[in-house]
Amino acid sequence: MEHFLMAKILLVEDDIRLASLVQSFLTQHGFVVQLQSQGDAVAEHCRQFQPDLIVLDLMLPGLDGFGVCRQIRPWYKGPVLILTAKQGDIDQVLGLELGADDYVIKPVEPRVLVARINALLRRSQSSHKSEQQELQFDRLLLKQRSRETWYDNERVDLTSYEFDLLWMLAKHAGQTVKREAIHQQIIGREYDGLDRTVDVRISHLRRKLGDNAETPFRIKTVWGKGYLFVADAWL
Repeated sequence: MEHFLMAKILLVEDDIRLASLVQSFLTQHGFVVQLQSQGDAVAEHCRQFQPDLIVLDLMLPGLDGFGVCRQIRPWYKGPVLILTAKQGDIDQVLGLELGADDYVIKPVEPRVLVARINALLRRSQSSHKSEQQELQFDRLLLKQRSRETWYDNERVDLTSYEFDLLWMLAKHAGQTVKREAIHQQIIGREYDGLDRTVDVRISHLRRKLGDNAETPFRIKTVWGKGYLFVADAWL
């Protein structure tokens, strides 16, 4: 398994015993980990520490994980991995525009956590190394270096995850991008046939880019296969 030695992780968890165990495990795997237990102290800690990735519990004193995401997402560009004890939280994590990149259900399986962290760091790193810096389709402009999306000369506010997904589809404009390929490249794990992460992100992209939710004409669903970015639909 690939490891990102010395990558900095901010672990936000108020269960001190769990936090210590996770910190110890991540440190053994070559990460530099700092702990924070107060939700309302995360933003300042993040500015000081400049982590490569944040592992964020939802239930926190001071400010919950949802509030933390809303607070840091306008300026923090690294991946955010959510920890949640409730399966029911997942729709909310993905459905709200929090900018969370992935999630792990408690109780935390350390090896799963490390795999998810490595996948997110790999995606984050590879997106910075992309050879082509800009993609343009009429009024739509994607800027890889600054990770900006512009439509009709107005900036479109996308999360890190949404930008990577749109970039992947746009790079393969006119071709069906398989759901399995999206899961492997963007999420960093195999598609299990049930995971709705990509569907939720696609619906966000369609809404933000003025696509028709009922009959999409810009990002089309190819049933049973994946998604198709239509190159000439941005006039």
